[in-house]
Amino acid sequence: MINSVVSTIRKDLTTQGSGKNGGPAADAVQSLALCSIANMSGLELIQTLHGEVQNILVSKDSTANVKKKAALCLLRLVRTSPNLLAGREFAPHVAQLLQDRHLGVLTSAMGLLNGLASQHTSEYESLIPYVVHILGMLVLKRACAREYLYYRTPSPWLQIKLLKFLQMYPQAISPPSDNGPNDSAANKACVSQLTSVVSKILTETDVSDSINKSNADHAILFEAVSLIVVWGSAGPIHLRDGAMKLLGKFISVREPNIRYLGLMTMAKLAQLDGSSESIKKHQATVLVSLKDADISVRRRALDLLFVMCDTDNAERIVDELVAHLVLADAAIREEMVLKIAILAEKYATDLRWYVDTILKLISISGDHVSDAIWHRVVQIVTNHPQGDLQAYAAATLLVGASPRRCHETAVRIAAYVLGEFGFLIAERPGMSGEEQFRILHQHWATSDQQTRAILISTYAKLANLYEECRPLVAPVFARCKNSVDIEIQQRSAEYSFMREAFSPEAVEDLLREMPPFEDRRQSALEQRLKEKEGDDSAAVMKATRPSPAQKLRAAESAAAARAAEEAAMTEDNETSSVVEEEKQDESNERDQIPTVGIPKEVIPAMRKAFSNLCTSQSGVLFENTLLQVGVKHEYVGAQGRISVFFGNVSEKSAKTPLHHFRVVVDEVEHLRIQKQGTEGLLDDDVDGGCTVAVRTQAKLLLLVEVTAPFDDAPAMRVMFETEDGAKHEYPLRLPVVATCFMEPVTLEPAAFMQRWKSLEGQDRECQEVVKAPANAPPIDEEYMSRIAKIITEGLKFGRCAGCDPTPWTVSGAATFRTGAKDLNGNNINVGCLVRVEANPQAGAFRVTTRTLHPLCSKAVKNVALVSIKLA
Repeated sequence: MINSVVSTIRKDLTTQGSGKNGGPAADAVQSLALCSIANMSGLELIQTLHGEVQNILVSKDSTANVKKKAALCLLRLVRTSPNLLAGREFAPHVAQLLQDRHLGVLTSAMGLLNGLASQHTSEYESLIPYVVHILGMLVLKRACAREYLYYRTPSPWLQIKLLKFLQMYPQAISPPSDNGPNDSAANKACVSQLTSVVSKILTETDVSDSINKSNADHAILFEAVSLIVVWGSAGPIHLRDGAMKLLGKFISVREPNIRYLGLMTMAKLAQLDGSSESIKKHQATVLVSLKDADISVRRRALDLLFVMCDTDNAERIVDELVAHLVLADAAIREEMVLKIAILAEKYATDLRWYVDTILKLISISGDHVSDAIWHRVVQIVTNHPQGDLQAYAAATLLVGASPRRCHETAVRIAAYVLGEFGFLIAERPGMSGEEQFRILHQHWATSDQQTRAILISTYAKLANLYEECRPLVAPVFARCKNSVDIEIQQRSAEYSFMREAFSPEAVEDLLREMPPFEDRRQSALEQRLKEKEGDDSAAVMKATRPSPAQKLRAAESAAAARAAEEAAMTEDNETSSVVEEEKQDESNERDQIPTVGIPKEVIPAMRKAFSNLCTSQSGVLFENTLLQVGVKHEYVGAQGRISVFFGNVSEKSAKTPLHHFRVVVDEVEHLRIQKQGTEGLLDDDVDGGCTVAVRTQAKLLLLVEVTAPFDDAPAMRVMFETEDGAKHEYPLRLPVVATCFMEPVTLEPAAFMQRWKSLEGQDRECQEVVKAPANAPPIDEEYMSRIAKIITEGLKFGRCAGCDPTPWTVSGAATFRTGAKDLNGNNINVGCLVRVEANPQAGAFRVTTRTLHPLCSKAVKNVALVSIKLA
């Protein structure tokens, strides 16, 4: 049946009628056959007939109607089977189609070209001059057949497809000029024509009385502005300024669709360097759009205000948003509260203003203030002991919780902060410990179980600090011991029993203020915004970039931490000097038995074995005449299972058992490690351990979970004694590196380039050039395929096809998974990008990594460099 269908369709495809080019009858038959192939599109049909469809498309005898059908049919087949066409071989045929004078053929051909280029971007880069030429003919010379004029606009659909194609090639505005004088002149002419086209689109597009014409013109305009955004800082400045000026006009028109698109596009344009000052001129207009009747326009206005905010105008924008929050409807309130909280934190030069702003949010729209927002306030107040922030927050929150009617979120945050820092204001009039308890306890009856649990912990801390609070707190604990809520019952019972079970010093230590929270690169609020709007949102990109105020606060906190650490070290050194002297006296009295370490001749092989194991699942980590250490490790997400085997191979030499065989794995902050092994293997006692007989093994099993980015492998020491009494101690490193916890991500070229640019910055990028080994073959396509395999299989990155402008570049994306949780209970992950660029003439590679966390960037770069050296 299938063979009969294929045979019939093939016969129709090759039908030739009478007259020039086969005549109308032949056109109809061929067109119907092409439609049948596109609609059926079975795998067997595609493999059998795609060659005939290509031949019809590029044939000079095919009519314009048939070529249009063939282009659309081939596009459908390519979408079904992406690797159907070889880009480099088919690109010249597309170039021939782009020289056709029929605008219908050109429109269909551009639809096909956009589909092909989205899958294999680099293979169609050579067609940029043809696309620019067609765009120039339509825009500059208005060369267009009458039937393709749409309200006096030359073929707007074709213009849009041409501009979308150019958006895939941001490098087109600044092409390389080292290919000879002729190519350089052609490139300059192409860039000049492209700049003229975009400039004319910007200057000649205006709001029309005809809705149809206005829609067509603005569709072209917004694609041109998107092209300017893709160019970024490489594009001409006058085009960016012109686009900003024009968008400023559009966001003030009455037509809601144009205003919506203007606000959305301006938010993208505002991300470019140097655009901040020009966009601030439209701040008043954007604030007016925030009160628009259309909620979609209000959302876009909110996004634009978020993006245009900086240190200079932050207070005014935040105050305006807070004032508007009173009138905003429920559909947009949650989004407004989240973005106001992020802006207030990001640009607060005085954190007291930040605390006041959050309290305003709670009083105006407390139901929309999530737990993540007030948790973040607690973190910031706790992590900034400098100045009077903690005392100010405690006093302000006590006043805020004083009215009998206040929102429950205000009670929660006041309870936590007063429990930690209430002692700082206890000497002020009306703010004693007893008064703090009275103000908080008046809300007990109206609070839910979560708030009551926080209040109980606060009461315990108040009772510990103030003698007069203990008789007030005791009855509360006594009643709550029988609570139906398990959490409240447990807290009350434990706090009541604490003073009976422990000494006063121990209770004091247990109830002291909490230590500073871990400083994460991405707060829970930014993570929540990312979940709501996606990675490509202008607001998310803005939120992930640290502001000057945040950098200054981080520097101050780091300086304070260093000062405290230096003071502690000075004290420890003074204390330990006496202890060291005593230990030295004792050690001089003992006989010292020399310890045998790793022989120098084994170290190069050991380093190479470690590097190989970083990108492979199993292998030998260390081997000498006595011992062989093998490793097998596997990972899923943030967790890993590492099996280490210690084999006695001394039958080749001394044939001695290994006594007191012990292994010590160092604990590190970034890994949670569970250890189990052969009995005695993990003993701490020097005289303990196990015995590994000749040709037997001891086994160590490690279950690990990563909690934070890192760039160093955990250390392991292997210790044993031989029959002759010689003590051996081998310091080794386990091949547990950051790339073990990667999860591959596949990105489209445009998404990859957008993220790549958003991660620019010295603290996010690591880059290093490495020479290929001296004995390595010349760098060719086979060599690059090995590099690609290292990136995908060794480093666990997803290959981002279409991102690489040349065959000498490999790009990849991955997500570093951790088991740590944010305030919302979600796992904290870090997005990672890598790019390896080869220089065949110099025999070298440049490795560039970009992530949101400096340690991730450094770790991925180091593993990639070592792997390339071993390729």
